[in-house]
Amino acid sequence: MPTTRQLLSSAQVARFVAQGFLRLDGIVPRELNEEALGVFAAGLPPVPYGIPVPKAFPEGSFTRRLVELPAVAGALESLVGPDPTVDHHYVHTREPREGSAQPLHADALIDLRTDAFDVQLMYYPREVTADMGGTLIVPGSHLRRINESDTGRYQNLRGQTRLTCPAGTVILLHHGIWHGGRRNDSDTVRHMYKIRFNPTVPQVRLWDTADLNDPAVPEELGRTFPWYEPATGRLEIHNRIRLWRFLTADPDFDIEYWATRISNRPAQRSYA
Repeated sequence: MPTTRQLLSSAQVARFVAQGFLRLDGIVPRELNEEALGVFAAGLPPVPYGIPVPKAFPEGSFTRRLVELPAVAGALESLVGPDPTVDHHYVHTREPREGSAQPLHADALIDLRTDAFDVQLMYYPREVTADMGGTLIVPGSHLRRINESDTGRYQNLRGQTRLTCPAGTVILLHHGIWHGGRRNDSDTVRHMYKIRFNPTVPQVRLWDTADLNDPAVPEELGRTFPWYEPATGRLEIHNRIRLWRFLTADPDFDIEYWATRISNRPAQRSYA
């Protein structure tokens, strides 16, 4: 993946850490969106697990041109770094009036990493309207670990979002976020192309850190969401603090002294 300077800001990365996803609305050109429909109909070749992007997607291929769009490449570099590998890719298609929906789930089966994460790119070549269903996402759920479909019994959670977006929208998701494809009640086929990227470098200060001390950063990291419980919901903010400390290589970062007070271990003094 070529180097790009269209990196994310610290506030944008903090928003990703808090919400578990980042939207890039309508950034894919119309010609590429139109080409995508033919590519998806023909079928995409399989990709071996853990293969570098240049080997997974040859130069000039549809997918290579998609991930090398400056906004996409810059966001990916900011989150997983240069030269990520491809875990897998797949086109999810919902037929018109299909009558079924995916249960709420996370794609990361027993993934306990706290100092690294994969990024899943979801690309929508067509406009997604409300009656087309779209992808359901539960903001702020990505750091609450579940075993794949443990959440499948939940039908609705307060604050969930059901994606509607213009054609050419790309969403980048933390691998642990709770999501599910909704049923398509329209007369139009709905496509979503997913690619999962694995980092090959430590995910430390990969973005444009010029605004690292901007007040918007702790403001983003301190957000709460309607489905959070009054007590255990606070653990989500603590988990974000831990992740942000790793991403910034700043072991002292904190929000309202939350992490500092529980890690305070004064050295034992000798009274001899």
